[in-house]
Amino acid sequence: MPVTISRILHAGYEFKTDKAQIFFDPIFENPFSRNCYAFPEIQFDLEKIKNLKPDAVFISHHHDDHCSFESLNLLNRDIPIYMYCVHDEMFTLIRELGFKNVYPLELDKSVMVADLEVIPRRALDRDVDCLFQIKSQGLNVLNVVDSWIDEETMHLLIQNKPWDLICWPFQTMREVEVLSPHRYKATPQTLPSEWLAQLKELNPKTVIPSSCQFQMESWSWYNEAFFPISYTQFSDEVTAVLPEAQIQRLNPGKSILLNNESLTESSPLTWITPVCDQDIDYKYNLNVVPQKTEDIAKHFPALTLTEQKRVEEFCKSEILAKHQELGPSADPYFVKPRIWELSLFNNQGLKKAYFYRLEEDNLQLLTQAPAQVDWFTEVSERKLFAALELGESLTSMYLRITCENEDVDIIEDPLIRSLFSEGFASYQKAQLLKLKSKN
Repeated sequence: MPVTISRILHAGYEFKTDKAQIFFDPIFENPFSRNCYAFPEIQFDLEKIKNLKPDAVFISHHHDDHCSFESLNLLNRDIPIYMYCVHDEMFTLIRELGFKNVYPLELDKSVMVADLEVIPRRALDRDVDCLFQIKSQGLNVLNVVDSWIDEETMHLLIQNKPWDLICWPFQTMREVEVLSPHRYKATPQTLPSEWLAQLKELNPKTVIPSSCQFQMESWSWYNEAFFPISYTQFSDEVTAVLPEAQIQRLNPGKSILLNNESLTESSPLTWITPVCDQDIDYKYNLNVVPQKTEDIAKHFPALTLTEQKRVEEFCKSEILAKHQELGPSADPYFVKPRIWELSLFNNQGLKKAYFYRLEEDNLQLLTQAPAQVDWFTEVSERKLFAALELGESLTSMYLRITCENEDVDIIEDPLIRSLFSEGFASYQKAQLLKLKSKN
């Protein structure tokens, strides 16, 4: 009997047999993760989704584009949730959402859901995520999610050959580069040679370009700078190393029937509706001009007085204490005293600057503008508030960082460190608080 595989969104899939239906990393939001819009554009029928009752949901890791409480909130609370996460707190949070059967996944330990066998496999960063091996009807499928694979896991996966189908992440997103465009000039991009070597060794019959299918807001310059790999390029590069393999694009809502002999299209999911041409492709523009932060900020709503006070409190005192708590930066650049300018832009594009002297773990707010600044950080005040209170992620903040020393690690930016160095599941906690306030 065949297995039906349907794409939900991003890394989300439905696997279905005559006996079972399971979801992987289901996201039913458009946009998700604040500013990730389905690409190609689709609409979810939320009422139909509320009536779905899969036999199990599997979640590869806690990142907000894989584990969203807004999406899980649509599902029946009797559905078992299996998740790979090294933080016990996440399982407590999912139970607080109302799910009764929540189970941590163990690497290399099978979970049977009727005739579907799911085996979590170790990813390169085992403290964050996992891969999924799915076996059913004599078929062997690998869902790489958006992980990287180390040598030890590759050896195990080679022992598990042959592979009928592999869902392989196809975008090498430029998440750090867009934070400092003056430093990271747009250059032609190719798939990592490591990916191509691994795919050649695994030698699957079919490859699905997986884990992306989103763009940013329609006005965003990121759409031409963040996504360097097109579906066409992925197909061409993979075909060059796997000339016998079928490259199967699977857009949201689309389904395929997979058996030992063939792969054919099947009826699409009834709760996902295409809105536009579904075979559009990414366009990477080497000459794209980054938008100014003041112009980006105009796209976001104004802060209320209460929200403004929250941001001011952070900039004037909370961030100072945070840096002492974090300790000195690991980058040698910050061993010497540095002057840092943090510029916030309101919804009219007006700038308010805070100046600091940073020496190891001591961050001091200056009362006057200094003669010289070493490090510049720009951000919309709305996005800063969202990071403080709503679990906003770094990739949706539109931070802009400038430093003349190009050897410094951008992630050691003082604002990034203070917002993202510590804390866990801030996005899901903010979602949970919002959902509880509605009830």
